[in-house]
Amino acid sequence: MPNYFYTAKSMNGETLTGVLVAGDERELALDLKRSGVILITAVIENEKEKSKFNMSIPFLSRVSLTEKIMMVRNLEVMFSAGLSLIKSIDILIIQSKNEKMKNALADIKEKINKGENFSGALTNYPNIFSELFVNMIKVGEESGTLGDIFKILVLQFQKEHELKSKVKNAMIYPSIILMVMGVVGIIMVTFVIPSLKVFFATLSAEIPIYTKIFFYLSDIFLKYWYLFILATPLLIFLIFSIFKTEKGKITLDTVLLKLPIIAPIVKKSNSALLIRSLSSLMTSGVPLIRSLEISSKTVNNYYFKKAVIDASEKVKKGEKLSSSLKSDKNLFPFGVIEMMEVGEETGQTSVVLKKLADFYEQEAINSIERLTALIEPVLIIFLGVGVGFFAFSIIQPMYSSLQSIQ
Repeated sequence: MPNYFYTAKSMNGETLTGVLVAGDERELALDLKRSGVILITAVIENEKEKSKFNMSIPFLSRVSLTEKIMMVRNLEVMFSAGLSLIKSIDILIIQSKNEKMKNALADIKEKINKGENFSGALTNYPNIFSELFVNMIKVGEESGTLGDIFKILVLQFQKEHELKSKVKNAMIYPSIILMVMGVVGIIMVTFVIPSLKVFFATLSAEIPIYTKIFFYLSDIFLKYWYLFILATPLLIFLIFSIFKTEKGKITLDTVLLKLPIIAPIVKKSNSALLIRSLSSLMTSGVPLIRSLEISSKTVNNYYFKKAVIDASEKVKKGEKLSSSLKSDKNLFPFGVIEMMEVGEETGQTSVVLKKLADFYEQEAINSIERLTALIEPVLIIFLGVGVGFFAFSIIQPMYSSLQSIQ
């Protein structure tokens, strides 16, 4: 049976830690309950040793948003249970299965032991801990409300993860359909069309132009198949490289904001991310100008970034947030700027922003689900038209040939 390193809470509120042998976490919780304490967290003591055999390569591994959510959630639970920050990080190091996160936490713990504050240690890992994360932790340290900050961060990450997951899931179905169509197309061009070409040649039949196009494409593919294999990944890499440049990104974002069905989703999802970040930062006590600067880095669209940066400059000059965004009101869904104005007038800006974030996150999710529902029949129709055209291109000359034989 494994040794569990546990954290528990006594009836009088005292936090206890130790090591106990148990079959599983349920058995451990029952044993501790008989002793008059409640189990908070439990980690197998030799888990750290097992991680030595982890074959993941640190510089290639990536810390996912899910792992960050788990880390912050566990921090919030342990911190509220009365564990010190160092002890909490110790447990997180044991729990973490990601080498990059594990190494970062170990280094952060070492820096804290040397006298550096938590937020300062986090700045050494910008690829893991965003500026939003670091600034909120810094405010929590300065105000003594680190436990509350962890709760806000958990909500921030959960909402961000939910929204991004919906976008990714919406792309899975069309991607699968397109891949299947590509595979079927390759099979047809490689095996079916050459056989039909031989069949029509033996009949000496007259072949229509669209059937000749199919035969011609099949010949080119069979002759230069290696070029297609090399060109496909190269083309994908080239497209991604272009979109990573500033001009490419601006072009893509411009197109996305002009497409009839896509534009509302882009506006709602970027507005939701922006408003949620602003709400979290302002609730934590980060000044408005600094909140705007940090929030501009959380949105993906170039025009939203520019709008927020321009707004922060106007706020520095004394303008209100709502009026500073009015020049870009076409970017935001109806009601966003108007509700911000109400929040400023009532002195409840952070509260209003939180409600707006909840609303537009759900609106973005609903729009994505509607798009997914629309894509399915469109792809089926597209697939049907393609199959129908191919069938007609083959059956029509075949039928004509059989008539001529009769």
